[in-house]
Amino acid sequence: MLLHKNGSPYLNKMIDVSCILINYNTTSYTIGCIESILKNTGDRISYEIIIIDNGSTKESYQLLQEHVDALNASQVKLIRSKQNVGFGAGNMLGVQYGTPCKYYAFINNDTLQISKDCLFELKKFMDNHPDAAVCSPQMLDEDKNFRVTIDHFSSIQREIFRRPLLEHLFPKTYLNRKKTYEQPIKVHYVQGSFMFINAKDFDEVGGFDSNLFLYYEESDLCRRLLKEKNKYTFLVPQLEYVHYKSMSIKKSILIKIEQKISLLYYIRKHFGWFHYRILITYYIIRYFFTSIIKPSYWKLFFILIQGAPLSRSLKQRQIINSTLK
Repeated sequence: MLLHKNGSPYLNKMIDVSCILINYNTTSYTIGCIESILKNTGDRISYEIIIIDNGSTKESYQLLQEHVDALNASQVKLIRSKQNVGFGAGNMLGVQYGTPCKYYAFINNDTLQISKDCLFELKKFMDNHPDAAVCSPQMLDEDKNFRVTIDHFSSIQREIFRRPLLEHLFPKTYLNRKKTYEQPIKVHYVQGSFMFINAKDFDEVGGFDSNLFLYYEESDLCRRLLKEKNKYTFLVPQLEYVHYKSMSIKKSILIKIEQKISLLYYIRKHFGWFHYRILITYYIIRYFFTSIIKPSYWKLFFILIQGAPLSRSLKQRQIINSTLK
């Protein structure tokens, strides 16, 4: 039996929102995120919080389990994965364990809800906009300053000519990412740190592409929702949340390589071999010269020479830890 926050039962009933969080050795942030959702979500909406532990250390997981147990809240579920399956696959695992719902809220664990009844207000927006598949509040940094929340679909133009030039030349197609918007607005896609999604649309397009271990999952999803369902993504700037930004991802050349592998997979998937070939040739030339100045980039250069295959993704390095319980 699923209990709502106020103790009322839901027997075999669809709930409004299933919130899915991923924890990977950042338990203190996950705890803060859970508490902010519980604090800022009232009784006008039925919801659950599913936490997928993505193969964290024993100590990190135990601390999180103790906190969840102490909450004694039946709408909070903790699931232990024996492998770090990445962002997209981790969220898809959360979907498998979720209660049937009208909306999914994929929320990074290093975020805080700060708008009162944020989930309810997002649900109300989606209910009133049947052309919307995805929406997101405005993202802020830890000091509650503006942080870029929207972005343009990846393409050869974006990667070669860069965002500022495209925004200047084609402002209607490429919205100014750094502008503060006052009203809800259609965008290409929003950052994956907080995506509020129509569950039916999400399910029908197959959810996140689990071939992507890190990066471009949200861009890929929003593009497929637009292409296959003719449904749009919106920024809802009246609502806000804090994002501490990538607390579980440490910048390194391996992460840079992963980003390029994901991007080139995305380009080939959505635009075909010719666009992929143009972009990888551009990167091979670019990073050849970069590597002369920064030798650590030779690793990236040689993987580009190989075609940046998914077989070189960090996903292939993840082991299954059979000792985890």
